[in-house]
Amino acid sequence: MGGCVRSGLLGESVKDFDLEVFGLPPETLESVLESMAKAKRVGKAFGIYKLEGWPIDVGLPRRERKSGSGHRDFEIDIDPAMPIEEAARRRDFTMNALYYDIRAQQVRDPLGGLADLENRILRHCSPRFAEDPLRVLRGMQLTARIPATVADETMELCRQLDPGSLSPERFFGEWEKLILLGKSPSIGLDFLKTCSWIRFFPGLHAMIGCEQDPQWHPEGDVWDHTLHCMDAFADRRTGNREDDLAVGLAVLCHDMGKPLTSGKHEGKIRSHGHESAGLKPARLFMEQLRVSGRLIEIVLPLIKCHMRPGVLYAQKSSASAIRRLARDCGRMDLLLRVFRADSAGRPPLLDEGEKAVQWLTTRASELEVSRTRPKAILRGTDLLERGWHSGPELGKFLNAAYEAQLDGAFTSREEAMQWLENHIDGKSSFKPTQPADAES
Repeated sequence: MGGCVRSGLLGESVKDFDLEVFGLPPETLESVLESMAKAKRVGKAFGIYKLEGWPIDVGLPRRERKSGSGHRDFEIDIDPAMPIEEAARRRDFTMNALYYDIRAQQVRDPLGGLADLENRILRHCSPRFAEDPLRVLRGMQLTARIPATVADETMELCRQLDPGSLSPERFFGEWEKLILLGKSPSIGLDFLKTCSWIRFFPGLHAMIGCEQDPQWHPEGDVWDHTLHCMDAFADRRTGNREDDLAVGLAVLCHDMGKPLTSGKHEGKIRSHGHESAGLKPARLFMEQLRVSGRLIEIVLPLIKCHMRPGVLYAQKSSASAIRRLARDCGRMDLLLRVFRADSAGRPPLLDEGEKAVQWLTTRASELEVSRTRPKAILRGTDLLERGWHSGPELGKFLNAAYEAQLDGAFTSREEAMQWLENHIDGKSSFKPTQPADAES
């Protein structure tokens, strides 16, 4: 039942299965399951079991009655004799209320989900849809994944809901599906705008109506540009979950600084400094979604540096500039994916972004900085072994050495040691203070 049936009917591969068992009391079902694999019961009286080693969740038909404002505040009654039509009405959308009867080898369609699936229409199953506002975000990612339109009555119901009762920890799972699985993320994002839920995400909401100079962005405002960028990103996902999430989040947030910086200069709309200005709203947005701190720290440098690949390519910049960009962005390969999506987010313009991506990809590979920041070749131990003491002077010297390395003064350990000897011997204008006990 549910998503696995929908996916199967759409011809998609199915990796996880939800099974609903009618006609067996809980104790009998538990006995059957335990004979197959270790079964773990989920929640209190939810009648759901996970089978260890199997991609299967097994459930019993149940009635749920809202007993409070929280998403866990339900009274649940297990009823194995429940008619399938009644069981279906507690689900979210009709295309997710389809059942495949394994014994009869036929689809059961109690709520007209087959027609809605064929017509790519997302329609709520019953008024009980409103009991869990997270279903609005589920609609966001489903419209992008199928893709689908939303029935007018369902859109109106979504407008009446708000996420006030939701635990923020539940947000990210739906946004993750939008980013990782959405065939057209723009459709899901536009659904949030149409049902007015975009207002609950201020960093995104501020993009709507933020004008851009038509010479560079004939596609429209910052919101329209971002939608195009997200679709361009989705066309080039790699399947690596963490990398795709980092790039997708960076593309989604890359212009959040424009509403804070845009203005007219000499008759043209400019957004000077929007890369850095966008870091705060991007962080707040990702924290709102409960994105992990580690992932946030990968995404933010990508946002801050997203304009620089174009500048470096236009100037055919030196190896030093490319090394510094790799240092600042953390992952050049991810940054170039963000830059490619950003460049493709202006459909009416001929895209020069691909030339820049290819040039920088080649140069970064030659300099061995495609997937990592340049590592400092000289270390503090190299100075300590020569009689230095830990302290500010040592740190200053190491910083100067790293800058020299980025400039290409040395590229190997052997060259670095020679550079160090030249500087310690006083052959450079930079002479660090000698330790007090230098003679010893």
